[in-house]
Amino acid sequence: MDLSPEQFILRIPAILLALTIHECAHGYVALRLGDRTAYNAGRVSLNPLMHLDFFGTIMLLFGPFGWAKPVPVDHRFFENPRKASLYVSAAGPLSNVFLALICGYTLRILGNVAPSLVMNTALSKFLSLSILINAGISFFNLIPVPPLDGSKVLLSLLPDSMIPGYIRISKYLPPVLLVLIIAEWGLHIPLFSRLIFPLFEPYYYLITRLISIGA
Repeated sequence: MDLSPEQFILRIPAILLALTIHECAHGYVALRLGDRTAYNAGRVSLNPLMHLDFFGTIMLLFGPFGWAKPVPVDHRFFENPRKASLYVSAAGPLSNVFLALICGYTLRILGNVAPSLVMNTALSKFLSLSILINAGISFFNLIPVPPLDGSKVLLSLLPDSMIPGYIRISKYLPPVLLVLIIAEWGLHIPLFSRLIFPLFEPYYYLITRLISIGA
């Protein structure tokens, strides 16, 4: 991904905000459902330094996908562990979708009431980048590969009879994903993007359509 110096600088606060909200959402929902593990670890926090993963953040600086440190969750504290796991796991990606919509609506409203603020300004570029970054983080984390949120969401939704099979298969998926990512950004072999972008494009289009409704 070719970035101008301005785009690179603007990505930094957009990434910090997106990752912080994502991880804080996980911890907050877990806390509301009875698990204080993330809270006690300082992860129900709006301090970005509590959540950053070095490699995942670097990935986001140079591409649309990345991740933060996983929030610790202890399912023993949940009254209904399976349902709680679904809510906690989905909270992160959904928070990013919500943040993308907020940025989009803000951009649209400013365009109507104060066009000078969004006519090729740093603010408009920041909001546009935030929409893309939050959409990318939410989509990437919904991929059903451990330890991404999508694997926990899928486990929560699968019938009991299918869970052992998925667990057996999922053991082999993280190395495959890691190889694809390394090939993409380290060796410039676009295997990952060829697999993911045909799915990401309609996902991103849906978010932008939600933003444009009523425009």
